[in-house]
Amino acid sequence: MWQAVKLIDMSDDFDESMMRLALEQARQAAAIGEVPVGAVVYRGDEVLATAYNLRESTADPTAHAEVLALREAAKKLGTWRLDGCTLAVTLEPCPMCAGALINSRIDRLVYGTTDPKMGCVDTMYELCTDTRFNHRLVVVSGVLKDECVEVLQAFFQARRGNEKPPKPKPE
Repeated sequence: MWQAVKLIDMSDDFDESMMRLALEQARQAAAIGEVPVGAVVYRGDEVLATAYNLRESTADPTAHAEVLALREAAKKLGTWRLDGCTLAVTLEPCPMCAGALINSRIDRLVYGTTDPKMGCVDTMYELCTDTRFNHRLVVVSGVLKDECVEVLQAFFQARRGNEKPPKPKPE
């Protein structure tokens, strides 16, 4: 029987270059006020799709970087089955995105940093390697973690700095 595999901080140079491309996507998201998460789908050395979060811009709750990149890759390949493909993303996928990875039959997930509030690959749940599903994928985590954290922290620090403090409640 096929075994799920988890690898921590064991990426190759190409995975790192794809994460750098995902980081560029995340920065584009930040520039338009979106939470800075970027994703890249690749097969071998061919980039099939790049995307970044567009939830705010499109008022679409499913417009996460991972889902948008999977859609674009599937369209390019002409099939929903993304066998042989890898998705690199700057932030650990949420339950929706982890489910989309499983359903797309993608082979590998490479991500930068964990998400303590919504991460469902390693943090809150382990959906991508759960043996109860009919498909599991190889997970590589911690790729360019520090850079991924920096982009997210800078975005939220700037956002907090621009927010007005709450008004005191009248007594």
